Amino acid sequence: MSGLRLYGMNTTNGGVAELTPRLAEVEADVQGLVEAHKETLLGVRFLASEYSTGPVHGGRIDSLGLDENGSPVIVEFTDRR
Repeated sequence: MSGLRLYGMNTTNGGVAELTPRLAEVEADVQGLVEAHKETLLGVRFLASEYSTGPVHGGRIDSLGLDENGSPVIVEFTDRR
């Protein structure tokens, strides 16, 4: 047996089932999943997606949040295929 096996809870019957891993099709799939569960995964409160850095810098932040101390947390997603 190799690799990490993942399991999920079945809220209907209280059981557990092994999850089938899959690769995300696009970066946005991963970004959406992380943003939807940012508090659970990272302990960060989600604020904004695709946040503009303004005309001076001319960029964007993929995902912006605040940690437990109120400090900003920037998450950048990159496809390295």
